[in-house]
Amino acid sequence: MIPTLEWTPAGVNFPASIRFLDQTKLPHEETYVLATTYDEVATVIRDMIVRGAMAIGVSAAMGVALGIDRSTATDIPTLNKEVAVICDTLAATRPTAVNLFWGIAQVRDLYNQLAAANTPIPEIKKQVVALAQRLYDEDIANLRILGAYGAALLPDSGTILTHCNAGALAACGYGSALGVIRAAIEAGKKIDVFADETRPFNQGTRLTAWELLKDNIPTTLICDNMAGYFMGQGRIKAVIVGADRIAANGDTANKIGTYSVAILAKEHGIPFYVAAPFNTIDPATPNGAAIPIEQRSAREVTHVNGVQVTPTGVGIQNPAFDVTPAKYITAIITERGVLRAPFTDSIAKAATN
Repeated sequence: MIPTLEWTPAGVNFPASIRFLDQTKLPHEETYVLATTYDEVATVIRDMIVRGAMAIGVSAAMGVALGIDRSTATDIPTLNKEVAVICDTLAATRPTAVNLFWGIAQVRDLYNQLAAANTPIPEIKKQVVALAQRLYDEDIANLRILGAYGAALLPDSGTILTHCNAGALAACGYGSALGVIRAAIEAGKKIDVFADETRPFNQGTRLTAWELLKDNIPTTLICDNMAGYFMGQGRIKAVIVGADRIAANGDTANKIGTYSVAILAKEHGIPFYVAAPFNTIDPATPNGAAIPIEQRSAREVTHVNGVQVTPTGVGIQNPAFDVTPAKYITAIITERGVLRAPFTDSIAKAATN
């Protein structure tokens, strides 16, 4: 399993920390970043050293736990103030992925319960760290269940198109969209993958291709503007992507370019699946118009490998995500089962399970 992130317990001569695979260096270098403070975790998330909704959520939970664990506060009122700052700092890193806020809330809510009960601070630290570690394990377990549900939807053979990276690198392990592909292959299906390059950050080029090759899964990289051509040739049998936030009506935010792929799939009669753990669904967001879209640095567009490829002075837009309306989505695959239209009803029903 690709070690995207892991909690490192404190030792005699070193504090607790979180070890992250630096995804900005892939595929050329497999190097790691050690975060020993919650501020450093925030930087890791903001700078996309760790990325992917699922990994961001667990990283944020670990970041809150790390901040509490490293606190020198000796009383609950002082620690309360510190926890508020910790949570606000991590929440300000990336706005679109709802898993970020879910992860923060998981640890913050437990902390609030323990603090309200006047639990001794050492015990609070022990319990929030244990929760963060449990969320890590649950992410992997849930994605394996999700993968099994999704594998049943894929054809026995053929090419599957994916956009961006929703694999082990975007989670604690296994992955959502790529987890479905892994599960299908484990079940004996003869699947190969077309990976969109996913400009401008090139998650498909750098990450999906690297990850699938490490697993010996046949993979072909295509430019973002080639999907329609290969669909027209009959090469692509299904599309599967991840998600950063799913609204209550099924509208789905994913990496920029996903919406275009969904329209092409609809036009060619190709099933378009979204694979995401249930905590990616945000019942407080009624539809896609209410999903905040992160705007990233123009430099991601203007430069390639540090070299400027655009004329100086040209205007740049760089939204990191777009929203695919629910009408283009064949099914949403979660660890609670496969959800179908009308998504408002299927999501609400799954929430009670």
